[in-house]
Amino acid sequence: MRAAILRDGAMVVDDLPDLEPAAGQVLVEPIACGICGSDLHTVDHAHEMVEASKAAGAGGLAQHFDPARDLVMGHEFSCRVLALGAGVEGIAEGDEFATIPFVETETDRHVVGYSNAYPGGYASQVLVSPQGLIPIPNGLDPMIAALTEPMAVGLHAVNESVIEPGRIALVAGSGPVGLAIIAALAARGIEAIIASDFSPARRAMATVMGATQVIDPSNESLADAWRAAGDGVTPPVIYDAVGVPGMIDGLMLEAPERSQILVAGVCMPPDTIRPFLGIAKRLNLQFVLGWTPEDFVKSLHSLAEGEIDGSPLITGEVGLDGVPQAFADLADPGEHVKILVRPDL
Repeated sequence: MRAAILRDGAMVVDDLPDLEPAAGQVLVEPIACGICGSDLHTVDHAHEMVEASKAAGAGGLAQHFDPARDLVMGHEFSCRVLALGAGVEGIAEGDEFATIPFVETETDRHVVGYSNAYPGGYASQVLVSPQGLIPIPNGLDPMIAALTEPMAVGLHAVNESVIEPGRIALVAGSGPVGLAIIAALAARGIEAIIASDFSPARRAMATVMGATQVIDPSNESLADAWRAAGDGVTPPVIYDAVGVPGMIDGLMLEAPERSQILVAGVCMPPDTIRPFLGIAKRLNLQFVLGWTPEDFVKSLHSLAEGEIDGSPLITGEVGLDGVPQAFADLADPGEHVKILVRPDL
């Protein structure tokens, strides 16, 4: 099989041995796989990710990912069934699904795309567990179904927050995570969603996905926008979808009293905050990770039923040979939002 591989800190394309499904496993071919910001971080910070996972007791990532060995990433994908392992029922070759990216063995569970042993969606073949195969409803294009996982990340952040009608949502960062949060807020019926980003293209995309106001943080603060848009009393819910050093402290400094700051952006380097800012303002600082299976299914149905239009998010498609250049292209926030990898190209 063919795959795009993280090898010695760089993305390369090479051939790997074909896969065979063990009992209880399903062999699939990815139809489309989104390039995730976490994967971009992994190229530059793989060792830090593993060490932080060990320190956090996060299990799977630290257990199954050795940065010194080849890794085939890709965890945002739709797929088509190629073959079934013994004992798998209710699924047929050729069936198409959105994919919760995991595979179980007799003794363990691996996150597909973050395990050296189980390649992810930047490949022509992937092994998954049948419980993670979610039927694509309502005739949804499998290309759009590949957005389910990142949209579920945004929905989970919203579900974990204290947002409710009458409160203003402030979203710092309009990359894929921020846009997914904006889409989930809009689908929830939140009437005031203020988004910030330095990139004019991303600010425009935030409006498309449901932001009611966008600002350039180089000349306007989220707090000022909150004061202008609301009663100046009801505290906002602030979503950090940036994930760079200094961002959390900056939002704590800017936040009105009693705000919730929901951290969804992944900052890999060590960072510094001033706890007194949070104490003096009585802020609620909360961190979130990933999504639940319920979030995943809900996001898939939101895409299929038109509650969220995911098509504007897809700004590029590449075959496996184009993955290294796509990783480089995504360093420019003004050019792309989501590039899909299509192994059939």
